[in-house]
Amino acid sequence: MAAIGTVAVHDLVQRRHAILRNFPVVGHARYWLEAIGPELRQYIVAGNDEERPFSRDQRRWVYASAKLQNNYFGFGTDNDLEHGAGNVIVHHRTFGDAHPTHGAVGQEARLPSAKVLGQARGRRHAFRPASVVNVSGMSFGSLSGNAIEAINRGAAAAGCLHNTGEGAVSPHHRHGADLVFQIGTAYFGCRDEQGRFSMARLKELVATTPVRAIEIKLSQGAKPGLGGVLPAAKVSREIAETRGVPLGVDCLSPSRHAEFHDVDSMLDFVERVADETGLPVGIKSAVGDLGFWRELTDAMAAGDRGVDFVTVDGGEGGTGASPLIFTDAVSLPFRLGFARVYAEFARRGLHQDVTFIGAGKLGLPDNAVVAFALGVDMVNVAREAMLAVGCIQAQKCHTGECPTGVATQNPWLARGLDPADKSERVTNYVKTLRRDLLKVSETCGVEHPALIRPDSVEVLDTLSEGRFLDEIYGYEPGWGFPSAPDLASIRAIMAAADEDESQTEGPPETSQRGRESVGAAGEKPAM
Repeated sequence: MAAIGTVAVHDLVQRRHAILRNFPVVGHARYWLEAIGPELRQYIVAGNDEERPFSRDQRRWVYASAKLQNNYFGFGTDNDLEHGAGNVIVHHRTFGDAHPTHGAVGQEARLPSAKVLGQARGRRHAFRPASVVNVSGMSFGSLSGNAIEAINRGAAAAGCLHNTGEGAVSPHHRHGADLVFQIGTAYFGCRDEQGRFSMARLKELVATTPVRAIEIKLSQGAKPGLGGVLPAAKVSREIAETRGVPLGVDCLSPSRHAEFHDVDSMLDFVERVADETGLPVGIKSAVGDLGFWRELTDAMAAGDRGVDFVTVDGGEGGTGASPLIFTDAVSLPFRLGFARVYAEFARRGLHQDVTFIGAGKLGLPDNAVVAFALGVDMVNVAREAMLAVGCIQAQKCHTGECPTGVATQNPWLARGLDPADKSERVTNYVKTLRRDLLKVSETCGVEHPALIRPDSVEVLDTLSEGRFLDEIYGYEPGWGFPSAPDLASIRAIMAAADEDESQTEGPPETSQRGRESVGAAGEKPAM
């Protein structure tokens, strides 16, 4: 009673909060309920399709996939097909010559890129990525060391690439996965004592780590034009040493690069990095003013300079910390932004020589299918990988108080995340997404998601009207596909790398291997 009386007196005399002055003691309940509002909505109030950025259904699919649990849904769709707009409908084909693996739980679901990264420009270390699903840039600092380690181990087991983010290569990135090293505006990991870019240090890094490609970050979908933001609460001693910054001070990357100032100087920088390292070099950017993309494609049309890949980040993408206006309103959503960028390359005949990577909630099968139909060659996943390692969408990334140890540098919170256990969940999630993409490709009658046509996906405005992707985004015939040689190569790879299908009750003619094995007399091959 004495304690309650003390609180009541304090509330009555303080002048900062009117609610507490008017309702001493009980007024604290309002602030407590406000603090746990996201959790209340998540577990009690919100419907299956209401939450953002990821709905309950979407999170449930990721969680179940990561744990190899039942990720099917019963009774019918939760999508409001009767009254809602923007619903995606994939057009299946009744008959098709392509029969990729159905994909059973636990299968590898091998799905390499349809394009060889860096081949068009003759990079010395050009390669074909083994997975069309890869991990997007999330720095050590934004994520805990245990989370980075879990994702890296999981990516290695799934055979996919792990983008370092702009926070340099930490010890947690060295657990087996091939890396895409991201060069940000602060040049962490490849800078000198004054913070300037150092080619010597970049080459030393490439020589001592499994870096397969280099991505120059121009901007990010959730905060274009801001640079990186790592709050002081997250700048631990290990992060300070990894990045070369002061301990416990806000770590703010510049909004612009110092090594180049326009398209011409940027392409010079790209070619210099590619020549010195031999690696494919690309750019990552959100989409706003198209003037940059027109200048870039005009400059690349000459043929002597160019980027090997373009990562387009949608405005619906995630970030650890950003002002609300930037998160909500400063860059185009992925579909619209990517379609406009792709069109600039396609009009100049460059679209088949560049690998396109998409990011921004593309770790969900329906969004990924739309991206592939628009011309994406690979998708990067970020928050979906975080969900796989335990994120519960508490939306406390910017505070350093992530309750599951994913987006925090608090040692007590981070210790709750077991990298060995969570790495398996990352692997399972990536394989399951690839398996679903294979199954949808089969439904569309093609061997690979990169071969899904823009006119195979329709977006419904209402129950009485819908339009195909090529109509919506003004695609011309032939856009959205790799070149003829790339098409032939990926079809051959998919045929050779196919896995045994799950046993079905149908005749052998209905399975790929059965079709190939049936003799002239139609006899079933010996088992």
